[in-house]
Amino acid sequence: MATKRKNGSVQVGRALHEMKNGQLKSGRSGKVVSSRKQAIAIGLSEARASGARIPKAKKRS
Repeated sequence: MATKRKNGSVQVGRALHEMKNGQLKSGRSGKVVSSRKQAIAIGLSEARASGARIPKAKKRS
C-alpha cells in the first residue's frame, strides 16, 4: 500500500496561515517570516519533502 501524500496546496495554505499569525520561522536563523513569497516557498519546500508531486520552479532567463 502506498503512503498518502499531502497535497501541495494544503502545505502552502498552512504556511501562509502560520505567517499571518507570526509563527512561521525560517530555517537556520529562526527569524519570523514576513514575506508572502517566502512563506509560499517554505510551504512548497515542505510539500516536496513530504512527497507531494510539485514541479520544480521554472528557471528565469
